[in-house]
Amino acid sequence: MQAYFTLVRRELGSHFYSWTGYVVIGVVLFLIGYSFADLLRALNAEPTDRPLTELFYVTPYFWLILATVAPVITMRSFAQEKYSGTFETLMTTPVSDLQVVLGKFSGAMVFYILMWLPLVACLYVVQYYSNNSSLVQPSTLIGTMTGIFLLGGLYMSIGCCASSLTRNQIIAAMITLGIGITLFLVSFFAGSFSKATGVTAQVMAQLALMEHMKDFSRGIVDTRPVIFYLSFTVLFLFLNLKVVESRRWR
Repeated sequence: MQAYFTLVRRELGSHFYSWTGYVVIGVVLFLIGYSFADLLRALNAEPTDRPLTELFYVTPYFWLILATVAPVITMRSFAQEKYSGTFETLMTTPVSDLQVVLGKFSGAMVFYILMWLPLVACLYVVQYYSNNSSLVQPSTLIGTMTGIFLLGGLYMSIGCCASSLTRNQIIAAMITLGIGITLFLVSFFAGSFSKATGVTAQVMAQLALMEHMKDFSRGIVDTRPVIFYLSFTVLFLFLNLKVVESRRWR
């Protein structure tokens, strides 16, 4: 476990020792702030009884942050190691392949969670100045953060797997971005199957990320999407592990 925590600290530190991590946090803070400025203008024009977490989720800024930030966070996890020649040095240390994969994934997830923490402050600031305690409820906040965490786990695992496939960070980022946008488009079109029946409708319902996040933002935590996100996260981490292990046969 000591080796695992060392790898997590090493991966997390790499984000703060370079300008990339600060740029990511700055861009996310700007987009969150700008989205809440839009929400305030909308609330001033027309009151609503929906939770503020749901109002934030339906803005395009949430999905823009998720789709674009994940490639930037994960693109250097393995690709930079291979490009700089430190990957083989890392793999000769007394750590297992699984510890390397989980350490890099965990470091990316910790940075991802820290990146979203200002959202909580923004929610409570809006609630405070609106004098409406129903805008943010503990259940909706917990549900929203659960959804953000599960979506982040899926996208981070995709990014780490993509980064392990290449020595080029840009290629790794493009692969992650392509898969992320594909998932979003599938989720967008899955809404047209909401009233359909049959196996196809059930499959599309499981892929409807937007519908899942809508439930999370309302404080509804269904076990089906939770299992879906955890299963695919484990799947991409397993593929990531197999790519790392394949170096032994080269």
